[in-house]
Amino acid sequence: MVSLIKADWIRNCNGGSPASRSALWTQLSCVLHTRCPSEPGFSLGSNVQGHTKGIWMWCLPHPCQPGHTLVLLDTEGLGRVEKGDTKNDAWIFVLAVLLSSTLIYNSRGTIDQQALENLHYVLTLAEHIRLSKSPGESGAQLPAAAELAQFLPSFVWAVRDFTLQLEADGKELSEDEYLEQALKLRGGSSAEAESYDRLRECIRQFFPERRCFVFDLPASKRDLPHLEELPDDRMDPEFRQQLEKFCSYIWERSPPKTTPSGCKVTGHMLGTLAVSYVDAIQSGAVPCLESAVLALAELHNSAVVREAAALYRELMEQRATLPMETAQELHELHELCEQETLQLFTERAITDDIERFRVELLRQVEAARLEFCSRDERASHEKCKAALQELSREMEQRINNGGYLVPGGHRLFLGDQQALVERYRALPGKGVKADAVLQEFLQRTEPLARIIRYTDRALTEKDEQIKGLQAQNEKDKQEWQAESEREAEKLQQMEERAHRSEEEARQLRESLEKQGKKKSHSEGAHFGDVSQQQGTGIDWEAGIVVAVLAALCLFRTAIFVLVVLLAALFVHLVREWPNIFSCILGKLRNILWLQCKEYFIRKLTGFP
Repeated sequence: MVSLIKADWIRNCNGGSPASRSALWTQLSCVLHTRCPSEPGFSLGSNVQGHTKGIWMWCLPHPCQPGHTLVLLDTEGLGRVEKGDTKNDAWIFVLAVLLSSTLIYNSRGTIDQQALENLHYVLTLAEHIRLSKSPGESGAQLPAAAELAQFLPSFVWAVRDFTLQLEADGKELSEDEYLEQALKLRGGSSAEAESYDRLRECIRQFFPERRCFVFDLPASKRDLPHLEELPDDRMDPEFRQQLEKFCSYIWERSPPKTTPSGCKVTGHMLGTLAVSYVDAIQSGAVPCLESAVLALAELHNSAVVREAAALYRELMEQRATLPMETAQELHELHELCEQETLQLFTERAITDDIERFRVELLRQVEAARLEFCSRDERASHEKCKAALQELSREMEQRINNGGYLVPGGHRLFLGDQQALVERYRALPGKGVKADAVLQEFLQRTEPLARIIRYTDRALTEKDEQIKGLQAQNEKDKQEWQAESEREAEKLQQMEERAHRSEEEARQLRESLEKQGKKKSHSEGAHFGDVSQQQGTGIDWEAGIVVAVLAALCLFRTAIFVLVVLLAALFVHLVREWPNIFSCILGKLRNILWLQCKEYFIRKLTGFP
């Protein structure tokens, strides 16, 4: 029995190179050895004792598709005498069917009743395979053949050591027609007819897609024990032609191995399926396609979720330059990377229960986005902080030098701060934390700004007080200078008046001295009325002059006026009564003269 598993772009069970197809191989190992001589492959037995035990796996590069790997599974021979346990053969056959995309059954000689009866394991496939989880009831219904057939591999019957002619009723048959003739139903209601048709009906229903290939002896009987090392030119040409036809079909026509949902199976998934089926068999249960696929989907989709999430992080790392200029730009990049991530997930994930894994992927993508946003914010914060430190270096130096602790320093500080803010906002590539970092900077400088404002206010008030005092002093100085000028002018006028008064006094003294001399000559003489009147008139006039001069010397306007009035009155009275006042006038004249003389002496000498 040979089984071929085929799948596009999968990985082998060890997680190695990509594989595209795999096969389960038994008695036709020698055929594949001739096609892949560079690979050691399965060892071949040369005696009647069975050589292959259980199921062997052979991975080799695909002969026709570069970059793909062919995985061959070789089972031990079924129905060997030395085993004695047909149940083991049934489970091997079931595993081969479940793990294969193409099942190749190898028989010898012809397709006769005996060869068909050796395939009696087909009869129990429905008993050994369960499509879905059973409810646990003993009478659970077995899956129908048509329902099970869609999950079974294609079937190839390889007849080796074929020596007959492909003819029937004188008509040449093809290999496929030969197989269909062997599987033809007899019909009838007898027990023998039903037994004859039952096996054939199962093969026809379970394997609707089937092919047949026949092979002559590959070499002479003498070379058969060394077939593994036998060169191509030592093989039978007819066999080589048949082999080429067979291998071409296997390489090119074998369908990929898929899950019941149609998802292509990878090498890692194949290993998971094998473990799931073997565990079920060892536990005494029947392998369940649904359980196996669920386990496979859980493992595979979880791996796809991790791979897709890693792709998202990789794309974000490659395409983003931190910090991003705006949050919208980061969001658009996130949506683009998320779309590519979901596309990968959709292409790689198994569709069974895919929504649960999609939700998990979106959760991981969101977590990665939040982490990336956090990194972007940190990068933006650090860049903006460094930019502000560089821009504020000049201000800090001025602060340290006390440049703002002067009158008007707060206005100067605000101007420098506004210029710093404008230069900061003009810088490109600050990121999403540009405004927040700026606000933090302004909040940190707010206490300093208050101190500068209070200091500025105090210094300004003090400066205004000083300026007010200086203005008052200047005003007082000007007033003092004006007053000094006025005093000097007054002094000048007083000096001039004193000089004039002194001159007038001198002249008055000279006049009085002359009058005194005249008086001394006229004493003792008898004056007549006319002479008395004349002398009296002169005396009155002299008295009036003395009174006026005395008033001028005293600098009293009111007194001056009073004196003038009194003098006028006195003159009038004297004219009326000259004899009475003649004596009084002489006395007053003497008194006034003494007073004036004393005053002028005080003014001239400066004594009080």
